[in-house]
Amino acid sequence: MITRFIENFQKKSLKERFLLVIGILFFLIYLTLGLMIILWKSLPLTLPYNYRIVFGILLIVYSFLRFLRFFNKD
Repeated sequence: MITRFIENFQKKSLKERFLLVIGILFFLIYLTLGLMIILWKSLPLTLPYNYRIVFGILLIVYSFLRFLRFFNKD
């Protein structure tokens, strides 16, 4: 699977590689933001803890949906 990914990555044009890297970067950003909202206790957000958990889970689910949609596009 990894070798197939590397072969496909090398076959892509420069624009497609750039968009792939940006897609992976935004996946990691949304995932990290969701985890930060859930786990960081002193985060300056004025939300009750239950809402913070829900918001963090929504961000994590959204990041995985973007990730799956990005790779199923091909």
